[in-house]
Amino acid sequence: MAEYKIPKKVKYRRQQRGRRSGVAQRGATISFGEYALKAVEAAWITGKQIEAGRVAITRFVKRGGKLWIRVFPDKPITKKPAETRMGKGKGAPEGWVAVIKPGRILFEMEGVDQETAKRAMELAAAKLSIKTRFVTRQDQEGGAL
Repeated sequence: MAEYKIPKKVKYRRQQRGRRSGVAQRGATISFGEYALKAVEAAWITGKQIEAGRVAITRFVKRGGKLWIRVFPDKPITKKPAETRMGKGKGAPEGWVAVIKPGRILFEMEGVDQETAKRAMELAAAKLSIKTRFVTRQDQEGGAL
């Protein structure tokens, strides 16, 4: 079913790993929906994981409500072949990940009741490799992470 998104075009095929310290500066508030799934720890999330989360949510709400995916896997991850000696350059691109920092909103929803949204987000969170929190627009006025 590999229908997950990858970038159409990138300036460079290979990227450095970068740092994952700090909290999300952008994408940390609910912008579109009423309910959201927020990351509590830093990680790389693959395009396949994002797609699995999307499928879990849409199946549970049976196409009801509206869903926004607030992350996109735009970082290429490279890997060298197994049993290869050191050196000889960087490996070939293997997949795509989204860099997630604590506080980042991953999915947003509206058009369903809170219990349905919470259960749908729990199912999506099970598909991701990080700890997350269910937040609402009312929580947002309260404060931080």
